[in-house]
Amino acid sequence: MKFDPKQIREETSKDFEAAWMTGTKYASERKLNEKYPRSLRGLSYAKPHPVFETIQKLRDAYLRLGFEEVMNPVIIEEAEVKKQFGKEALAVLDRCYYLAGLPRPDIGISEERVKQMNSYFGKQFSKEKIEALRNTLHRYKKGEIDGDDLVYEVANSMDVKDIEVAKVLDAVFPELKTLSPVPSQSTLRSHMTSGWFLTLAEIWNKKPLPIRLFSVDRCFRREQREGEIRLRNYHSASCVLCNEDVSIDDGKEIATGLLSQFGFAKIKFRKDEKRSKYYMPETQTEVFCYHPRIGWIELATFGIYSPTALAQYDIPYPAVNLGLGVERLAMILHEANDVRALAFPQFYAPWELSDMEIAGVISIEETPNTAEGEKIAESIVRVCEDKGSTKSPCEFIAYRGNLFGRDVEVWVVEPEENTLLCGPAYLNEIVVHEGSIFGLPRKSEWESMFEEGVPTNIRFLDAFAALASHKIEEEAGKGGIDKKDCEVKVKIVRSGADINIKIDELAMRYVTSKKKKIDIRGPVFITVVARIK
Repeated sequence: MKFDPKQIREETSKDFEAAWMTGTKYASERKLNEKYPRSLRGLSYAKPHPVFETIQKLRDAYLRLGFEEVMNPVIIEEAEVKKQFGKEALAVLDRCYYLAGLPRPDIGISEERVKQMNSYFGKQFSKEKIEALRNTLHRYKKGEIDGDDLVYEVANSMDVKDIEVAKVLDAVFPELKTLSPVPSQSTLRSHMTSGWFLTLAEIWNKKPLPIRLFSVDRCFRREQREGEIRLRNYHSASCVLCNEDVSIDDGKEIATGLLSQFGFAKIKFRKDEKRSKYYMPETQTEVFCYHPRIGWIELATFGIYSPTALAQYDIPYPAVNLGLGVERLAMILHEANDVRALAFPQFYAPWELSDMEIAGVISIEETPNTAEGEKIAESIVRVCEDKGSTKSPCEFIAYRGNLFGRDVEVWVVEPEENTLLCGPAYLNEIVVHEGSIFGLPRKSEWESMFEEGVPTNIRFLDAFAALASHKIEEEAGKGGIDKKDCEVKVKIVRSGADINIKIDELAMRYVTSKKKKIDIRGPVFITVVARIK
């Protein structure tokens, strides 16, 4: 159920707990035929995120090459970075995010605080309850209770409701609100290499050689700013081959075997001038691939880990390491020119709805609620299709039957002379074309619109018949013994609402923002009369 965010914010600022508790009223109950698991029938294939789609392809590619997947540590201690990178460590650490955490305060319970709690809860807490609270806060200080569980544990020790405890902690123990983070010596992984040394140190003597491992996971770099080709949080598709004998050719073979699976037919290698100290001298190599639209582009780097770094972890075998930026590969595969828009389209990419998506949110607003009502709508459609061009005055019976215990006859009529049973636009159909919404007849002059666009399969006639049937149901359902006529008519249509067609607010905003058109109009002139006995 839709709600007013401004109203919710106001209610939250006045009383958070009360606003939170009443939130359930906005969760609607589904009708019987829409409940799980039957609701799954309405799900259609949705498009994956381009980065994660590329990750999956890389995982499959590595597995096909015989590499085993592992998870490397994400949190790396500063000391490990210094061991791995040697004299380069400070430059690497400059690009690392250091982790910090809130301290656990030593919270005292004075007589004044006891009085505040007694006043708030409207009762006197016993010495045993206060001692239980003191013990709970002490356990929190020692780390035996997580912050997530503090409110529950305090409520349990005092035998009060947890929703009330949250207010008391805020008012009586202000030191919980004024805590400042304390930095640690732990960093977020900036290079997958930081994790590979730790992993290899644990398994080099537990697996037979050669050891082939890969990991596709996040890395974090403290960039000054994010740009078209740079993110602070990116994905690295990295692998290691550890063996008694490894060479530059091993790196070339891995790169070729991996990237050829993505359709890159031309691959060349170039010595990397950066010369990272965790690689052996003269082994750091850049990998370039040829893309028919972009040309040559650097996609990966590989090298052989230096014994000076491996020895810090007692690893006695050399290892080839290759790293590839997932986002860069995804940009090529999806022909994107801004990595921010590729990774975070909700923030950076222009808003786009396909014609199919727009067509999917156009519907008939009022519809019949009963099986007989559906028959009435179908019969109106059938009569208009068969007799719509009949010269007036004329009338045709569409339906005879029983609705809510009443005998009902439904007629399509046109009492005026020298016209037709239905107006010229009654068979117009809603079609979405290049972001615009039109109501058009299926004629040769509009054929390209239907071929290139997305028809909704909703005609003016269909929408009107559904509305007429709905109104007839309402009239018959009122009960009583009086005979009555129910007349439903439509004349000139100037918008979708005139003919019972609903365009979702989402599509309306999109069409307006893109300065596209909504052109649903035309002379329909259909009249339906229901005689209810």
